[in-house]
Amino acid sequence: MKILFLFILTFLAGCGSWIEQNKKTNRVDKLINSADAYVGMNENTNRSKLRSFIDLDPVNYEWCAAFVNAALKTVNLPGSEAFNDNPLLAKSFLNWGEEVKSPRRGDIVVFSRGTEGWQGHAGFYITSYTDGETEYYIILGGNQNDEVSYSEFNVKKAISIRRWP
Repeated sequence: MKILFLFILTFLAGCGSWIEQNKKTNRVDKLINSADAYVGMNENTNRSKLRSFIDLDPVNYEWCAAFVNAALKTVNLPGSEAFNDNPLLAKSFLNWGEEVKSPRRGDIVVFSRGTEGWQGHAGFYITSYTDGETEYYIILGGNQNDEVSYSEFNVKKAISIRRWP
């Protein structure tokens, strides 16, 4: 009986970690699905719908970070405003979550962009591929050619990969 009891406890303890992992997987799926619902929406053509989602006018602002923050809110995760005084900057995500070396679906990737130190881009990692000797990340994000899209980014431009614990 004691052995059966220990087996059941061990099984239930294992289920607990499986349940937690399953919750995280479901949260990532919901996050990606909420962002994906806006794919193809352009800041001009779909201005009012995007403005409603990201809570600012996409025509007048760089809005990749606002898009990431809005998607995070759909799954009750804090946005970069909880960790940075300038949440509309892509680089505000450099303080969000934990830095990891290898991306998983749903992680936030921050990229360098432009010549000014504040400039950057942020979006959700979907997958990777290699073309010749160059590796690319496929990123789901806003303000990618003025719309929500899946776009490729050279891995060498990534300055941080962030994951919520």
